[in-house]
Amino acid sequence: MGWDTTRVDMNIYSQGKIDRLVYSTCNICSNGCGCFIAVKDDKIVGIMGNEDYPVNKGRLGPKGENQWWANNSIDRLATPLIRHNGKLLSATWEDAYSLLVEKTKGIYKRKGPGGLAFYHTGQAYLEEYYTISKITRAGLRMHHVDANTRLCTATAEWSLIESFGTDGPPACQEDVDVTDVIVFIGRNSNETNTVLWERVLEARKKNGTKIIEIDPRNDVSSKQADLSLQPRSGTNVAVLNGVIHLLIRNKWIDKQYIENHTIGYGQLEKTVARYTPEFVEQITNIPQNKLNQCAEWIGTSKKTLTVLLQGVYQSMDSTAAGTLVNSMHLIMGKIGKPGSGPFQHAGQPSAMSNREVGGAGFYPGYRNNSNPKHIEEIAGLWNVDPSILPVGPQTYIMEIMQLIEQGEIELLWVMFTNPAVSLPNRNKMIEIMNKAFLVVQDPFLSETAELADLVLPTALWGEKEGTMTNLERRVNVLRKAVHPPYNLPSDFEILLEFSNRMGFKDRDGNPLITYSTPEEAFNEWRKVSKGRPCDMSEMTYDKMERLGGIKWPCNEQYPNGKERLYTDGRFHTFTDEVESYGRDLLTGRARTREEFTALQANGRGILYGFDWAPPLEMPSDEYPYELNTGRLVYHWHTRTKTGRAPILHMASPEGYVEINPEDAKNLEIQMGNMVRVSTKRGSIQVPARITDVVKQGSIFIPFHYGTLTENQAANVLTLETWDLVSKQPQYKNGACRIEKIMINEGP
Repeated sequence: MGWDTTRVDMNIYSQGKIDRLVYSTCNICSNGCGCFIAVKDDKIVGIMGNEDYPVNKGRLGPKGENQWWANNSIDRLATPLIRHNGKLLSATWEDAYSLLVEKTKGIYKRKGPGGLAFYHTGQAYLEEYYTISKITRAGLRMHHVDANTRLCTATAEWSLIESFGTDGPPACQEDVDVTDVIVFIGRNSNETNTVLWERVLEARKKNGTKIIEIDPRNDVSSKQADLSLQPRSGTNVAVLNGVIHLLIRNKWIDKQYIENHTIGYGQLEKTVARYTPEFVEQITNIPQNKLNQCAEWIGTSKKTLTVLLQGVYQSMDSTAAGTLVNSMHLIMGKIGKPGSGPFQHAGQPSAMSNREVGGAGFYPGYRNNSNPKHIEEIAGLWNVDPSILPVGPQTYIMEIMQLIEQGEIELLWVMFTNPAVSLPNRNKMIEIMNKAFLVVQDPFLSETAELADLVLPTALWGEKEGTMTNLERRVNVLRKAVHPPYNLPSDFEILLEFSNRMGFKDRDGNPLITYSTPEEAFNEWRKVSKGRPCDMSEMTYDKMERLGGIKWPCNEQYPNGKERLYTDGRFHTFTDEVESYGRDLLTGRARTREEFTALQANGRGILYGFDWAPPLEMPSDEYPYELNTGRLVYHWHTRTKTGRAPILHMASPEGYVEINPEDAKNLEIQMGNMVRVSTKRGSIQVPARITDVVKQGSIFIPFHYGTLTENQAANVLTLETWDLVSKQPQYKNGACRIEKIMINEGP
C-alpha cells in the first residue's frame, strides 16, 4: 500500500511562462523531497513538487517551498574577501587561492597536519564530501576534519554502529504507510519534517495507525497524537528502560529472534528489571497508566516503527538512548520487516551522504579507521601508500576548538556552515575562532564569515550538480538549473582547485584528484563503495532521475536498490566488517579489536543495558528552570537561507522564549514582555511567549537566531558538554533563570 496524494505544492513567481523545470531534490530537511526548479531567463523563479517522486508525491514543506529566495538575494557575495587592517576587503580569486595555499603550506611545514582543521556542512553534495575525505586524508594526511552533522546526526550514526556494526537506518518511509504503531521520540515532526508528518496522518486516516509522541513539549505533534508522553528533559533512558521492562514482563518479546540474532540480552534484562512504572514515574513524571499504554501498543502491535531525532540526539546519554531504541526492536524481532524498525533519522538534507563517504569521521564506505585491512583497501582504491593515511579516531569539532584554544591548530577552514551561531557556549566559541586564521566558504557574509580572515563565496543549490542521500538511504541527483551569479565556483570546484595548487599526488606521481566533474567523482565513489554496506555501484545519475532516487544497497543483487536492511537477521558485526569496534556507552572509551572480537557478535545485533543518571546541570534556587532549544517550522538552522525568504522571515522574524502560564504569572510576565534568560554561560534578551506548549518549570528557545549585533542566540546559554560516545553536544540540557526587563533598564 503506497502513499497517495493529489496535491502538488509550488511557489513560482514569474512574469509570463517559465522557460523550463529542472529535476532536483529539496535541500532543506533530511526528507529529501523530489522537486523541480522553475527557471526563466537563466534565473530561478520558483519550485514545484514532483508528484511522481515516492518520498513526497508532489508535497513540499514551507521551508522547501521558499529555499530558492536565497539564490536571488541581493546580498550574495560577488568576490572573495581578505582581511586587511581589521577590515574585510574585496579580492581577486587569484589572490584568495594564493593566500589559502600559502597559509596552508606554511602551517603544514611548521606544525604538520596537526596545525590544520576542516569543519564543514550537512547540506553539501556527496561528491563534495567525498572530495573533502580524499583531500584531507590522502592529501593533507590529517584527522582534524568534522562537520556540523556532529551537532545533529552523530548520535544516529553511533547508535546504529553500536547495535548493528555499521551506520545505515534499517527502515524506510514506505514503513510509515503500513505500520500499526509509530512512535516519535523528541521529533516534533509537524515542525521539523512537515511532509513526513502529513504522510503519518494519512496513514492513520487510511489504516488506523496509532501515533505515540514522547516529547517534553506539548507541541502540535503531541496534541495530534493518539498517546502523548511528556517526560522531564534528560530522562529518555529511563523512559525507554521502562518500556523495555514492560515488554519483557508481559512477554511481548520474540525469544527465538533474541536467541538466534542478538547478544547481550542478559545484561539488558538485568538492567531494566528495576524500571517499573512506579520507578519511572518518579524519574520522568510520566503517569504509570500512560507508560503501560505505550508499552502495550508497542508490544502487542504486529508492526511498530520508532522515529527519533534531536530530542534524543542532543540530550543526556544520547547514544545509550539510541541503542535502547534499537534493542527494543531487536527483542521484539520487529526489524527488517515491512512497517517495523528503528528509524534513526538524519537531521540535514545530505548528512547521510557525509557519513557514507567519510566526509567527517570514518573512511569512505563505512570503513574502520582502526582496521589495517580497511586502511589498505582504501589506500589501494586511492593509489596511495597506506602509511600516509591517518588512523584511529577523528577529531570532533569541540576537540578542534580546544586545540585552537591551546594554540595547536592555527588554521580553521569552515565550509558552508555557521559555527558562530550553532556551536554551544557561543561567546566562548567566538573567542576561540578569533585565535586561528579563519577561512570561510559561504555564499553570504554569515556571522562566521564576519569573523573570517579569508572568505570564499560559492554557488548555491540549483547552481551546481551532484547527489544527496536522504534519511532512508535514498540517493537522488540534483541537476544544475542555472549558472551561479558572478561566475562563482561551487564548493566542489574550490576543492579541486585547492588540491591542484597544493600539488597532491598519488603513489605514481599522478594528481590525487583525477576527476573534474561531479558525475566523474560519483563514478569513482561507486567503485569505492562496492562491496560495502552502503554499496552504490549500480547507481548512475540518469538511473536515479529515471527511478526517482534509489536506496542503497544498489548492486548486482539489488540493481534498483533495497527497501530495508537486515531482512535476514544478519548484521554487520563480524570483526572485519564493522565500521568501528565501538565505544563504552558510559565512558566513551574505544574498544580494542580484541575486545570486540571477544564479544563474538558474528553477525548478530548487540543489546546493551544502561542505567539512567541525572543531567549534568539540574535546576537550582539560582537557576530554577529547565532549558530546552530546538527548531521551528519556518526556519532552518541559522537562517542563512530561510532568513532571506520574505514569507519565512515575516512569519518568524525574531527569537523568543516560551514560558508556561503559571511560571509567567509567578514572574509577573505578560505576552510580549522582554525578558532576560540567563545561565552560567551568559544571557540573552528575547520577548516572552506565554503558552502551555512547555510544562511548568521548563522553557523553550528556538536556536535559529543570533546575529553578532543581536543578543538572541540560544547557544549563548547552552552547555559546552557532549555525549561521550558520539561527541554530539547536549543542547537540551541546562538550567536557567528568567527575569522581566523593565522599560527603562539598559542592556
